[in-house]
Amino acid sequence: MKVLVLNCGSSSLKCQLLDMEKNERIMKGHYDRIGGSRSSLRFNVRGNKTEFEHPARNFEEAISYILRLLTSPEYNVIGSLDEIGAVGHRIVHGGEKFKNSVIINDEVIEAIKDSIKLAPLHNPAGLAGITACRKLLPTTPMVAVFDTAFHQTMDEKAFIYQLPYKYYEEHRIRKYGFHGISHRYVAGRMAEITGRSDLKIINCHLGQGASLCAIKEGKSMDTTMGLTPLAGIPMGTRCGDVDPSIIPTVMKLYDIKPDEMLKILNKESGAWGVSGVSTDFRDIEREAARGDERSILALESRAYIIAQYIAKFVVTLGGVDAITFAGGIGENGMEERERICNYLECFGIKIDKQKNLVRGEEKLISTEDSRAMVYIIPTNEELIIARDAYNLTK
Repeated sequence: MKVLVLNCGSSSLKCQLLDMEKNERIMKGHYDRIGGSRSSLRFNVRGNKTEFEHPARNFEEAISYILRLLTSPEYNVIGSLDEIGAVGHRIVHGGEKFKNSVIINDEVIEAIKDSIKLAPLHNPAGLAGITACRKLLPTTPMVAVFDTAFHQTMDEKAFIYQLPYKYYEEHRIRKYGFHGISHRYVAGRMAEITGRSDLKIINCHLGQGASLCAIKEGKSMDTTMGLTPLAGIPMGTRCGDVDPSIIPTVMKLYDIKPDEMLKILNKESGAWGVSGVSTDFRDIEREAARGDERSILALESRAYIIAQYIAKFVVTLGGVDAITFAGGIGENGMEERERICNYLECFGIKIDKQKNLVRGEEKLISTEDSRAMVYIIPTNEELIIARDAYNLTK
């Protein structure tokens, strides 16, 4: 069976086509600036890369164009759309209703709509992808894979906020956590590598968005993101945890409205806000290497906070067997990994600095005498989505 995986963002679409029997990724695509006049698609078929400028006013037009390319004799990907056995959709928020992936029907769609209040920036895009596929692939079964589902194993003591309890009772205001698909992949991969299902893992998914997850016996015990992806460790443009009273204070000082304040916290903070250099960590690393003090501060502060959260999660798990790095920066940022692990030497956790000099490789980088394993595990969220879609529909 061939499975089409779709990940719809606010104005972008990532997609893959995987052959589950052959364990092969056939196509990978990334559509940018959907809704604008300069939409473009990066299209990779079995390693042959092409880029198109093709306007797409909405997700239906973007998905339609991708399907047209898949069936085009020029690329010879599939003979007809009937070869697509299932579509897997990444949906950011499933609330408390979804603890696992599900086949999409009208009831599921209504539940995803109901979670829009918890993820107003993300769930509408996922729903737009589902609506488009229902029209373009009307007989193909579809599966929703939720970023929040993996964290539904957290105890109430881990997810409840110390706020009036009625906020949870009446509106389900609680910690949900995100990046669950990535954390789940890493947990499964570590079990395969070590042959152990009892591992205590702290996974660091570090990218523009970033979160940590405390995983015990393959289940999420706690995570850093909260009701929204804004909480936890500082990110590329997100602030992470701050004193809540800062928000009304800044709003009064600068006469800022709520929507503008949310934009500042989500889009103008984090490493970009402190460094003033760029939203790209590679640029900040480059300026830090040249001695720029604010870039050094942004990176060192982030590493310090991440290390503190790792220490916190050692308490959550009652120890730690492995610390893993995933995500674009976790997998490629050798400087970031070293900065974080320098703070962990007080726990006897050490990395071999020579082994750490790699980018994007699955590798053990801890020393032989380290009290916990340290691994780089390149994540594969699309594979998890495709597997769930395959297993639920085959």
